[in-house]
Amino acid sequence: MATTTSEHKHLLAVTDQDFASQVLQSTLPVIVDFWAEWCPPCRVLAPAYAQLSTAYAGKMRFATLNADENPHITARLGVQGLPTLVIFNAGQPVAHIVGPHPARLQQRIEQALAANNISLM
Repeated sequence: MATTTSEHKHLLAVTDQDFASQVLQSTLPVIVDFWAEWCPPCRVLAPAYAQLSTAYAGKMRFATLNADENPHITARLGVQGLPTLVIFNAGQPVAHIVGPHPARLQQRIEQALAANNISLM
């Protein structure tokens, strides 16, 4: 079962087991942060990602997936570098953002949404 992270109520921790129900079947666009404990850039990105989850609350879901603990979804989506963010809309991956810089994260998300004609109301 997906849970919100203890640090942030708008971040959803997903796994291989609940990925389909929490991400693919979502009525809102979903961005998934593929990360790992050993990844320093992942730790640097995490606070900015958490802040954006609040800013986009009700418009877009923000999820995290530990790539080491959930290898099936990670492999199926071809995630090779961490951190990688994948934006899903209507159950389909529409954008990959690899290794984003925290200061440019919102800009990169907005660019990906615009390029895929995804409007957040």
